[in-house]
Amino acid sequence: MGEIEAALDRAGQEHFTKTPPKTLKGQIGYLMRQLGTARAVAAEIGVTADSVNRYRRGARRHARPDVAARIDAAVRSRWQPQVRRRRQKQAATTGGITIETRARFGYTAPVGTSDDGRFRRLTVHLPAAYAHRLFTAQAAGATDTALRQVIADGLRDVYFQDGGHRALGLSEVQLADIDYLDLDY
Repeated sequence: MGEIEAALDRAGQEHFTKTPPKTLKGQIGYLMRQLGTARAVAAEIGVTADSVNRYRRGARRHARPDVAARIDAAVRSRWQPQVRRRRQKQAATTGGITIETRARFGYTAPVGTSDDGRFRRLTVHLPAAYAHRLFTAQAAGATDTALRQVIADGLRDVYFQDGGHRALGLSEVQLADIDYLDLDY
């Protein structure tokens, strides 16, 4: 999972209306309901089907830390999909998406201007059209590079060109060396 996709996943988790199960038995029970069989859950979290059944029965109350982290990630990625879809639809139609990042930005600009990349810390609200492009690209299985380009295009239009009021000769913005990235929608 790339940086952009991970940030989208974290942003989706911020809108849960109920907390996901916290106990190991509860988490395994939820995964069993979602995936159907102990074998499918075992393949998802990287353990044997016997271990999954032991977790489900309560014979093992604690998983190794790495397995516990995989179980938690699997539960969170499947938790409340309708809530996530509703929030994404709202962001893609009316709300937009807010991006907070510290990254190196480089761009292609007219001759005589500095196009050297440099680190910037930005918090920018992108309109709904960019949120729609981002969610559509993610759903289509776009690479992290393609998702970065959608964000870079939005930052070019909204931040660097200020909606067409400045830097009109700026043709391409590149987003590289992401220090951190947070999304909110």
